[in-house]
Amino acid sequence: MGLKEKYSKLINYATTAGVQNLSVKEENNVLYVKGMARTSVKDYLWNIYQQIDPDMRAGDLVLDIEVITGGDDMYEIKPGDNLSKVAAKYPGMTWQKIYEANKDTIQNPDKIYPGQKIRIPL
Repeated sequence: MGLKEKYSKLINYATTAGVQNLSVKEENNVLYVKGMARTSVKDYLWNIYQQIDPDMRAGDLVLDIEVITGGDDMYEIKPGDNLSKVAAKYPGMTWQKIYEANKDTIQNPDKIYPGQKIRIPL
């Protein structure tokens, strides 16, 4: 099993949670994952890492996520998304909070469309 496969859950979450400037590369049997994200996303990435390597002894991952502060996150709706699925990507978030933050652009929380950009209140 390659490192990208071993850490696929972590990489997939980083991608779907919108980690900015995400870089994933493997060198000398170490996977380097770098980028910028909100504290909640960074914390969740660490939780995923702890699930994969509970003792953190493998020494095969460098997780370098810089914390972004201030403002809201922006998220682009993808095919198959609904507000509950989007909320699940942000620990502690609910679809109701997302809807309240986007009432100016979302008239019906059951009707969102791919390509639509919404705010994720943090």
